[in-house]
Amino acid sequence: MSAARPPRGQRRGTVVLVIVAVALLAFGTTTQTWLEVRLPEDAVQTPDLAVPGSEAATPVSAFALVALAAALAVSIAGRVARWFVAAILLIAGGGILLTSIRIALDPAAAAAPAIGEAIGISGGTGATAAATALPWLAAGSGLLLAAAAVWVALAGRHWERARRYERTTGPAPAARGASSHATDIDSWDRLTHGEDPTR
Repeated sequence: MSAARPPRGQRRGTVVLVIVAVALLAFGTTTQTWLEVRLPEDAVQTPDLAVPGSEAATPVSAFALVALAAALAVSIAGRVARWFVAAILLIAGGGILLTSIRIALDPAAAAAPAIGEAIGISGGTGATAAATALPWLAAGSGLLLAAAAVWVALAGRHWERARRYERTTGPAPAARGASSHATDIDSWDRLTHGEDPTR
């Protein structure tokens, strides 16, 4: 007899797939343009500058990879390890959320290094920067990853219960083998005493 399977939303496989998808979404945003910068026309030949998230928000890429690793760890985590994985997901999600919001609210500060490199002047006087929608999308991904930490902690209780109450309907193979071996020994003993073991 086996315990009933947990609801679909609380199955380990479902949890892992959702976390992987969200982590990949967060990482994917960093490959696209996060900041659109307009440089002084008298300073450069090409005044428009696109800054990808991988440059504007390096921590987001790192946190997304950490979340992806945590998602894979969920698939094999036991009772104690599950709490460590949940904590890692919470930190990664919070890091993505805070970093992304900071860049979305203050694009000029985030673009300053790229501006300085482009025109050779620290501070980028005369340049303007605006954030695209991607920092907000990454922030949403971070929020989902933080929520997933709670999801792992709660859904993990069903994984333990399903494993604890899982039973097989028949004797274990080792038990069946031991029983058959004992029967063979008894038959041999009867044969050596002159008895017919088939009776």
